[in-house]
Amino acid sequence: MNEIGNFLPMILIFVVAYFFMIRPQMKRQKDEKKFAAALKKGDKIVTKSGMHGKIVDLNDKDFSCIIETMAGRLKFDRSAISMEMSNKLNADKK
Repeated sequence: MNEIGNFLPMILIFVVAYFFMIRPQMKRQKDEKKFAAALKKGDKIVTKSGMHGKIVDLNDKDFSCIIETMAGRLKFDRSAISMEMSNKLNADKK
């Protein structure tokens, strides 16, 4: 019984770290993948670098998209699109 008592604090630290750090990060990554897969032409988005635009074309081969901005058309990887900022932008307009 004493041997288990020695490892109990380490086990508790790991469990707490899992529920407060690892699990939320995994859920966030899953949500971002769903968001990137659900993008469609005409969606207004914001990139992680802060560039605003509208999706003109999606390419499933290299998982990229072409975004139309006031400066012209730019090609971005879908992972460069900010889920939080894009949802906030679309929520403000509704």
